[in-house]
Amino acid sequence: MSRPAKSIHGQWSSRWTFILAATGSAVGLGNIWKFPYIAGENGGGAFVLVYLLCIACIGIPLMMAEIMIGRRGRQNPVNSLRSIAEEENKPRYWRYLGWSGVLAGFLILSYYSVIAGQAMAYIFRSFSGVFEGVTADGARSIYSALTGDPERLLAWHTVFMVFTMVIVARGVKGGLEKSVKFLMPALLVILLLLVGFSANTGDYFNQAIDFLFKPDFSKLTGEGVLIAMGHAFFTLSLGMGAIMVYGSYLPKNTSIAKVSITISIADTMVALLAGLAIFPLVFANGLETGAGPGLIFQTLPIAFGHMAGGAFFGGMFFLLLVFAAWSSAISLIEPAIAWLVENKSISRRRASVYAGFATWLLGLLTVFSFNIGSHWILFGKTMFELLDYLTANIMLPLGGLAIAIFSGWIMSQNSTQEEFAIEYPVFYRLWRILIRYITPAAVSIVFLNVIGIVG
Repeated sequence: MSRPAKSIHGQWSSRWTFILAATGSAVGLGNIWKFPYIAGENGGGAFVLVYLLCIACIGIPLMMAEIMIGRRGRQNPVNSLRSIAEEENKPRYWRYLGWSGVLAGFLILSYYSVIAGQAMAYIFRSFSGVFEGVTADGARSIYSALTGDPERLLAWHTVFMVFTMVIVARGVKGGLEKSVKFLMPALLVILLLLVGFSANTGDYFNQAIDFLFKPDFSKLTGEGVLIAMGHAFFTLSLGMGAIMVYGSYLPKNTSIAKVSITISIADTMVALLAGLAIFPLVFANGLETGAGPGLIFQTLPIAFGHMAGGAFFGGMFFLLLVFAAWSSAISLIEPAIAWLVENKSISRRRASVYAGFATWLLGLLTVFSFNIGSHWILFGKTMFELLDYLTANIMLPLGGLAIAIFSGWIMSQNSTQEEFAIEYPVFYRLWRILIRYITPAAVSIVFLNVIGIVG
C-alpha cells in the first residue's frame, strides 16, 4: 500500500494551529479533573516533580513518535502503520496497532461523553445558585440525583455527542481548526480567570503554591511514582490514534521536536494552573486535598457554595471542563472518521454520523452503569469502571509500548532521520536513545504495575 504525499482530508494551515489542536486533544478532563486529585492523593510537590520528569522521558518521545508516524503515513493510523511497515519490508500485522488506537479512542469517548455531559449539567446548576450554602450531604445528593436519573444523564450525553459530531463533520479546516481556535483561547481565559479568583484567597493561595511546588519526598511512595509515570503518558492523548491522525495533517516543513515540546509544556501548564485554581478553594474551606474522583462534582461545589461570587465562578469552572472535554472529544473520534472516509469511500458527514451514533450507543452502558445497570458487574467492575480500566490500564500502555518499538526498532534509521531532517541533530539523537531504551522500559513498568506484577 503506497503512502500518499498529502492527506486527502487536508492539512493544518499553520504550525500554531496544529499546536492548538494537539494541545486541545491532550488538555481534557484528565488535566482539570484527574491531575489535581491524584496530586492531592500523592503529596503534592514531590509528585509534581516526578510527573514533570516523566513527561520529559516518556511523554515527549512518544508524542514525537506518533506525530512522525502520522506525518510519514499521511493516512488514518491503521493505513499509516500498514503502509510504513510495507515500506520497511516488515509484516503488515503492525496495522493492528493502528486498530488498537482507533478502538481505544472510540471506547474512551463512549464514557468520556457521559462524564462531560455531567459537567454540562453542572454549568446550569452552578449559575442558578443550586450550590449556595450546600453541605457535604447536599452535594452528594445533587450528584446522585443527576447520575441516578437515566433519562437526564442520557439527554446530556446525547447533547455532548451531537455537538462533537457537528464539529468533526465540517472537516479539518472548517470544523477542527475553527473549533480549536475558539475552544483553546476560551479555555485559557476561563482558567486564568479562575486562578485569579483563587488568588484572592490570600494565604490559602500561597499554601496551594507550597503544596504544588515545594517537594516533600517523605510523602511520595513507590506507588505515587508509578501513578505519576502513568498519568504523564495518558494526559498527552498517546496510544489512542489521536495525535497520530493529527500528525498526518501536519505540513512537512514543521519541526516535530519543537511542536511536541510546546504541546507538552502547554498541557502541563494547564494541569498546574488547574491545581492553582482548585487547591486554594479546597484549603479555604477545610476540605481534603485527597478527595479522589469526587473532588470536582462533590467537593468543589461545597467550596463554590460558600464563597462570594461562587455561583458565577463555579459555573465558569464547569464551562471550562466542557470546553476541555470537547477539544479532546473531537480528536478521539477523528481516527475512526478518517478510516471510514479512506477505506469505505463515504463522505465525511456520513462517516461522522456513523461513528457518532456507534459511540453514543456504546455510551449507554456508561449511562446505565450509574443507575439501572449498576448491578451489571463484570470482573468486579461496573460497565463504566470496566471500560475505563480496559482503556487506561491495558490498551494505552500496550499501545504506547508498541509505538515505541515500531518507531525505534521497526522503522529504519534512514526513515526516521528523513522525518527529522529539519531538526537539530542533538534532538534526533536524544529522541532515538529515549524511544529505543528509556521509554519502552518506563512504559513496561507502568503496565506491569497496573496489572499487579510490579508495585
